Amino acid sequence: MKTHDFWFDLPEELIAQTPLQQRDSSRLLKLDRATGAVAHKHFYDIIDELRPGDCLVMNDSRVLPARLLGHRPTGGAVEVLLLRDLGKNCWECLCKPGRKMQVGSEVIFGNGELTATVREIREDGNRVVEFHYTGIFLEVLERLGKMPLPPYIKAELADQERYQTVYSREVGSAAAPTAGLHWTRELLDKARDKGVKTAFVTLHVGLGTFRPVKAENILEHHMHAELCMMSAETAAILNETKRAGGRVICVGTTSCRTLESLVNEDGSFEAKSKWTEIFIYPGYCFKAMDGLITNFHLPESTLVMLVSAFAGRENVLNAYDEAVKEKYRFFSFGDAMCIL
Repeated sequence: MKTHDFWFDLPEELIAQTPLQQRDSSRLLKLDRATGAVAHKHFYDIIDELRPGDCLVMNDSRVLPARLLGHRPTGGAVEVLLLRDLGKNCWECLCKPGRKMQVGSEVIFGNGELTATVREIREDGNRVVEFHYTGIFLEVLERLGKMPLPPYIKAELADQERYQTVYSREVGSAAAPTAGLHWTRELLDKARDKGVKTAFVTLHVGLGTFRPVKAENILEHHMHAELCMMSAETAAILNETKRAGGRVICVGTTSCRTLESLVNEDGSFEAKSKWTEIFIYPGYCFKAMDGLITNFHLPESTLVMLVSAFAGRENVLNAYDEAVKEKYRFFSFGDAMCIL
């Protein structure tokens, strides 16, 4: 299977640069995975697609304000993006400009309440950076850090909470699980009032989520590893949903990848965590997910491949063509799809 099989033409003006004022007023394209039929709705209409006994599975990971803008003692501007906590105040980071960030280089952030020293340069060019501060690192980051928005978003984000889901709580992602951005607390309450259960998993999204598939044959693409976790409470809710004949509907591809990574061979769940490199593409046999709520993804991306595995490549590409024709908004701050 070729990467180019998942190409579609997307006008640049359809890439959403800012979130809508009201989260649930985004548009919703409903795709029938059996027939390929599409219908046009708004996200608040999602309630009509849910049944009592269904379970919505959501990724409660919270985005780290991991983009730090600082300067070297000589005055040159530096950008440091936190990728992975290595312990002992050290993080694996992306640094710009890399040529100025050699071992021993110092960086100053804000008024000097946070400083950093480059300790190591790795083979892939990432830096191991040691941070120096007083107090609690996450609190310092909340004051000084910015959201690490995807590279296709050029606009500054006025309210950083708009790149967080309303149910985010476990800090650790480098990017938001964006299908969840459409939910409001009121809409979740409506779903629960209808008899829909909600369950939470955690997958900390890495920047590899934006890594393009460069291999011509998709089987040669290697997925980045991400940490995913499921609690005993969530496992019990999912097992009960399956026993009662309800549908497990994932909010976002990260929730899908978590469930498909942690499900047992017999389709049951238990409290579990692991680093997952699961790559879902057409031909994959889903063991856990019955429905998917997701955003519109980049051409030739692993996420389009995952959605195509669930709903069929032709159905998905036809739906994407329809979304382009109807001028839906694409990517992180864009509109949504519901596939049932």
